[in-house]
Amino acid sequence: MSALTVDPAPGPGQDWDDLVRIWEETDAPEGCKVEIIEEIVTVSPPPSKDHNTTAALLQRRLYTVIPEDWEIYQTLGLSLPGRGGIYIPDLVVVDRATATGPGNTVPAEEARLVVEITSRANANHDRVSKVNGYAKAGVELFLLLDPWHSGRPTATLYGEPEDGTYRVLETVEYGRALTLPEPFGLVLDTGVFPIS
Repeated sequence: MSALTVDPAPGPGQDWDDLVRIWEETDAPEGCKVEIIEEIVTVSPPPSKDHNTTAALLQRRLYTVIPEDWEIYQTLGLSLPGRGGIYIPDLVVVDRATATGPGNTVPAEEARLVVEITSRANANHDRVSKVNGYAKAGVELFLLLDPWHSGRPTATLYGEPEDGTYRVLETVEYGRALTLPEPFGLVLDTGVFPIS
């Protein structure tokens, strides 16, 4: 199943608040992910078992290096109103204080690390739209785990956002090590991630 478009871009008289209201009121089946990507509300099916296993393995590793006042979230919305988006990354590392309180989202620029794991149905959202959106929002580090990359699965770390564009810090095929820089200081063995 691929991502489903719920509503077109805001028409005349609609603005960001209208789009967020539509997002909040979208009644999707349990486990589905509802996001706003380039001003379009989308619904994606629940992720596969391999996708969830990848997220769990990475989350376990990240907990060994993050400070006590940071957390790792799997369903926290990141707001990018300038990009017409609310993304729900597979993992996001953010200060606990930022993610505490009312509401469903935090500003994307507050994220210390965002992780997206591609699914066959919506890989291009992660590879193109979200790379651009996170860069423009100033997210410090973005890790794209792409088991659906043509040829061989890859892990790409983006960072140093400047003028809305990321620099590719490192790309490796699954099976090789990738290093998350400080404040993480973590060498990831991508060989442990399942290949779909």
